[in-house]
Amino acid sequence: MRHHLILRVITKLLVGPIMLFALYVQFHGDYSPGGGFQAGVIMAVAFIIYGIVFSLDHVQRVLPPWLVHKLSALGVLIYAGTGLVSMFTGYAFLDYTALSPDHPVHGQHYGILLVELGVGVTVTGVMVTIYYAFTSRTPIMSDEAW
Repeated sequence: MRHHLILRVITKLLVGPIMLFALYVQFHGDYSPGGGFQAGVIMAVAFIIYGIVFSLDHVQRVLPPWLVHKLSALGVLIYAGTGLVSMFTGYAFLDYTALSPDHPVHGQHYGILLVELGVGVTVTGVMVTIYYAFTSRTPIMSDEAW
């Protein structure tokens, strides 16, 4: 384990900025290219890199599988909940004006942020779930067979 010291140190230094960049893409997505999907993939990459370098057990201590599944569902609930709030207040599904009827432009911003947040949380959960599924399977061949 000690022979990968530089890789481990660099990974620990990069995970934080990768997550910070994901948050930037997430919350700046309505003003520039980017948004929920891109931010979700970037956030998942931070966990995946950590898992590749440190091991599946380490990353699952940071982000347990039960939490990843809950995140996937939470993102869908945020997305759908934004639309349901619009419907229950008398507007069309995902009509963001319902979020701030007095200031429709503000409602548009709130709606975009909420929907993109839902997409980002879901994509992060799904990408990490896929990573967990691939890495936790039993290998067909042992490493010595190569």
